[in-house]
Amino acid sequence: MIRYTLVCDKNHDFEGWFPGIEACDKQLAAGLVSCPDCNSKKVRKALMAPAVATKKKDDGADKRQLVMAAQQAMMTKLRQHVENNFENVGDRFPEEARRIHYGETEQRDIYGEASPDEARELVEEGVEIAPLPGPSRTDA
Repeated sequence: MIRYTLVCDKNHDFEGWFPGIEACDKQLAAGLVSCPDCNSKKVRKALMAPAVATKKKDDGADKRQLVMAAQQAMMTKLRQHVENNFENVGDRFPEEARRIHYGETEQRDIYGEASPDEARELVEEGVEIAPLPGPSRTDA
């Protein structure tokens, strides 16, 4: 299949897909192709730049690496914000999160450590928690 950009006598452009070059030329010459905007059968191929294959590496890989680097930077920034502005309660996190949730202590922003089972139990109780992305800082 080959795709052509086509244009009618009223300068409406549109795409057409054909089995090959000859099929396109025959259909255009026979007036079998019409403009979807004005229904004109005076249609011709528009000037198009060819798609040329190069030996250049896949740009998609470079874009994916950039996206991943940006995501990693955002996660690092989020973690730094939490570590700089929230109270680290360490391995007392599940207990402190429950106490805050049930109103047994003052509302405050905390972070700390919890096992997967402890985190699951907190979620099941309705305690709002979220995992903190990235590795913990080494100077703590």
